Amino acid sequence: MSRSLVLYAPNVHTGGGFVLLRVLLSSWPGTMPLTAFLDIRATKHLVLPLGAKITWVAPSVYARFQAEFGLRKAANLGDVVLCFHGLPPQLPSAARVIVFLQNRHYLSLRPLSQFTWKTRLRLAFERLVSRIYRHRVAEYIVQTPAMKRVLTHWYAALAPDESPRVKIIPFVDVMPEPGRRLAPHPEWDFVYVADGEAHKNHRLLLQAWRLLAQVGMRPSLALTLGPRDATLMREVNSACAEADLRIRNLGQIPREEVMALYANSRALIFPSTSESFGLPLVEAAKMRIPILASELDFVRDVCVPAQTFDPTSAVSIARAVKRFLGIPEPTVPLRTPTEFWNELLQEEPKRQSVAL
Repeated sequence: MSRSLVLYAPNVHTGGGFVLLRVLLSSWPGTMPLTAFLDIRATKHLVLPLGAKITWVAPSVYARFQAEFGLRKAANLGDVVLCFHGLPPQLPSAARVIVFLQNRHYLSLRPLSQFTWKTRLRLAFERLVSRIYRHRVAEYIVQTPAMKRVLTHWYAALAPDESPRVKIIPFVDVMPEPGRRLAPHPEWDFVYVADGEAHKNHRLLLQAWRLLAQVGMRPSLALTLGPRDATLMREVNSACAEADLRIRNLGQIPREEVMALYANSRALIFPSTSESFGLPLVEAAKMRIPILASELDFVRDVCVPAQTFDPTSAVSIARAVKRFLGIPEPTVPLRTPTEFWNELLQEEPKRQSVAL
């Protein structure tokens, strides 16, 4: 019997993961039979390989469990199962299981208290699946050395006597030619292509923009928040009204429009605190757009930023923006010990006499 590939990707329908999934499907070499379990919400946005057997999975608990049984039935001895959604199968499989891991949240790096209650429930289940079924994974695929270190550390904490097989295979879509002509007069000073998940750090970025406004700086900033980010958008709109900030949300836009957005911006700003890859960093670097980003390992794995900052400090982010825009940031003036005493004693208030 010929070997087959079973691509398992339920719930992959937005974000960077979906961009990569679309690339893989459109580039399928057709060297073996392909069976794919795909999210039904992505139906209109995927180009499917000819001859592939497709099962569409609805976004419900029942449908996901049905898909798990379908996966077990579809994968035979000698086949390869590629779990593109980042989790191992919940049912035993006779095939060789490879997990493409691109979600750091599965590795328990952030407390669940930082998420909404719905996300907490989902993540708690997904983290449990990652832990208890890790023995079913023959190999993990990640995209950066930083992600490999995180995964290896997580695995060692669970099973000190075991070591996972981890391979680094970074890939991206067919990109524009390096040095693609950018707009001579960009509409936006900065762009941040990201959804509103907590680790994307929009709120601290918003604080940085407030600090800039306090010194008379109001650079324009384009965001790409979606319908699920309504609460965050209300905060952005409120800040814009109070401090006259130049921030506009363009909403979730197609990939082609994202590339045009890069070309019409002076720089990408990327204050995220945690990424398995950071696709916008790769895209901006390929187009030679300057990047201002967190000084973290995952950033340096994929690009050379023009400016970096501490992603936990709004002051640091604001200072990086100033440096990029060529606005000097004065340091504190230093005094000699003599000047210290002179200044201190000069400002010392006169004591009032106290009657005895």
